[in-house]
Amino acid sequence: MVGEGWHRAAGQPHAEVEALASAGQRARGATVYVTLEPCCHHGRTPPCTEALIEAGVARVHYALSDPDPKVAGRGAAVLRQAGIEVREGPCEAEAAELNEGYLKHRRTGRPFVTLKLAVSWDGKVATRTGASKYLTGDKARRYVHRLRDEADAVMVGSGTVLADDPALTTRRRRGRDALRVIVDSRARTPVEAQVVSAESPAGCVIAVAASADTQKVNRLAGAGAEVWRCGVLGGRVDLEELLTRLGRRGILSVLCEGGPTLAAGLIERGLVDKFVLLVAPLVIGGAEAPTVVGGQGVAELGDALRLRFTKVRRLGPDVLLEAYPCSPD
Repeated sequence: MVGEGWHRAAGQPHAEVEALASAGQRARGATVYVTLEPCCHHGRTPPCTEALIEAGVARVHYALSDPDPKVAGRGAAVLRQAGIEVREGPCEAEAAELNEGYLKHRRTGRPFVTLKLAVSWDGKVATRTGASKYLTGDKARRYVHRLRDEADAVMVGSGTVLADDPALTTRRRRGRDALRVIVDSRARTPVEAQVVSAESPAGCVIAVAASADTQKVNRLAGAGAEVWRCGVLGGRVDLEELLTRLGRRGILSVLCEGGPTLAAGLIERGLVDKFVLLVAPLVIGGAEAPTVVGGQGVAELGDALRLRFTKVRRLGPDVLLEAYPCSPD
């Protein structure tokens, strides 16, 4: 290993450029392994293909072809024309997981949606009186802050804001706050709510229905929130339209933290790309205690959404489960 690098942020040098700088003259004649096909166009940064050619590398192995139409095989062609040996693979699955936000955005224009849910052992998110802080332990909460740090946006429903008043920040000294998105059809979010009032460079978007009360909308906008009027589906904000607008803003990944109504809306529309479930060793009980996913639900088991579990591990006293939706077939 003579050099390594990674893409730290939009507008900063890509991984190839960082790795070449790390290697210096030792890059000449070397083999480069990269997760994504090197770019060959001028965007916020110069083409990585130019940097690889100028460095005199001998071979480039990339795990995945870039779905961006500006690249999509052209990066590999440019390198081959310069006499560099190019191969696609291995590690396609690992690279796809690492780049899942970017890949989803380039293919659909919408961000990759991760639905994070925290439940008791018996599937409750709160007691019958609404008490829900804190369901999981410190280690699980630190893990959630890391997920927020990695996401471009964090999304919750107005019910979560009214019940818990979360700040939705990383609360870590070195953490990067994500854009905070509140799905609030009736503009019920109080202007003093932490998502509006807490200082964060990330900002706050409140998505309301087109028919939301103008005075409430103006108060939220006056308090510093960015209010988006959205179309309505089933009496609530059209979540697909909201995600499309976030994609146009350049948001590649959204971490949705519930609650049950928002979770049901995303699942019913098939908008969840990944599930993260934190299970606490608690038994809450009670028919009136809210469960993790609201809505009507399915009538037959054959209509239930099926998941493919990919990760199970302990986080202190709690258990983390990660899963992806199975394809319809």
